[in-house]
Amino acid sequence: MNGGRGASARMVVLALLWGSGFLWIKLALTGLSPVHLTLVRCALGALTLLGLAFAARQRLPRDRGTWARLVVAAFFCNALPFALFGIGERTVDSGVAGVMNATTPLWSLLIGVALGTERRLNRARLLGLPLGFAGIVVIFAPWQQAGLLSAGALALLGAGLSYAIAFAYMARKLPPDGAPLALSAAQLMTATALTALALPVASTAPQLTLTAVVAVTILGVFGTGITFYLNYRLIADEGPTAAATVGYLLPVVSVALGAIFLSEPLTPRVVGGMAVVLVAVGLTRWPPQAPANCAASSAGGLATPK
Repeated sequence: MNGGRGASARMVVLALLWGSGFLWIKLALTGLSPVHLTLVRCALGALTLLGLAFAARQRLPRDRGTWARLVVAAFFCNALPFALFGIGERTVDSGVAGVMNATTPLWSLLIGVALGTERRLNRARLLGLPLGFAGIVVIFAPWQQAGLLSAGALALLGAGLSYAIAFAYMARKLPPDGAPLALSAAQLMTATALTALALPVASTAPQLTLTAVVAVTILGVFGTGITFYLNYRLIADEGPTAAATVGYLLPVVSVALGAIFLSEPLTPRVVGGMAVVLVAVGLTRWPPQAPANCAASSAGGLATPK
């Protein structure tokens, strides 16, 4: 009984930390460009995970092959989507960004179908694809002048696609090696280096306001570093299916926090579109025959391979 309560508490904390990430991104953008935001977030997440890995006596990878594969994983799983979320949230509400993050399973299934690598198809999963993208269209309403479709919206969709590419690559090239904290710390260190290369093209110089500093610190330490550790513990203690359940809570948390703290509008169209997307994501995870476990993924943060 206590174990079940402990797992439930971890799931709630994990959902709050991950789901609040979109709020912290929006606040950090008041003083930081998307590139600077991504750089500091990756660096703080890496430092946090390095400390946790050291405490767990896990060592960083030593072979060049692993570090070479980490470059690809860090780009698609961290550097690129983190920057795209920053770009997107300059013009799109944080709640909508959280919903777009939940589209990653749709992109993953679409990639699997396109490449012919997805062998566990059924009617429910195939129905989830058009239904999910229909929900996205409802949210952005491109037929209305007041619709949300913009370059920022496309950036958010690109972030979800980037995560899907990363998960497919990491599942093949970076299987768990018994040191997940150290491997993830190395990945974020690599993402920090990759983002540093983009500093010359940062659109604006950082303005170190108190709001921006506090927001990016919370985002890096808790929304990126600590959340991975909690997710790792949840998978180890309760299994990947329980951890995957957190993904359904993230859009709800992001929309609620955006409405409460940023006064973002909760229009019936956005709420309805979010509901359609979540139902579609549930369909894409529908087991072909017997229930099958699926690994949890992060939202707006570090992710483990599906």
